[in-house]
Amino acid sequence: MNYLIWSLRILVFAILLAFALKNIDPVAVRFYLGTEWEAPLAFVLLIAFVLGAVAGVLASLGLVFRKRREIAGLRKQVRNLTPEEPR
Repeated sequence: MNYLIWSLRILVFAILLAFALKNIDPVAVRFYLGTEWEAPLAFVLLIAFVLGAVAGVLASLGLVFRKRREIAGLRKQVRNLTPEEPR
């Protein structure tokens, strides 16, 4: 099973590498106030993907911390409800 997973990873890497090598033409990314940035298309797509992933993680952090706080409170309630065992 481990060989299958590594084979799949290598295949995905090779496909992405081939995509990046085929898309090396520079593209212009235009910002406001006349600012312009020129970079290869594959690099621009990679940056857009990473920024989207970071935004998704940051958006979910509030929920994660809220759930951790709720779990800690529930554990405290369970500890208070169960009788102490004699030592």
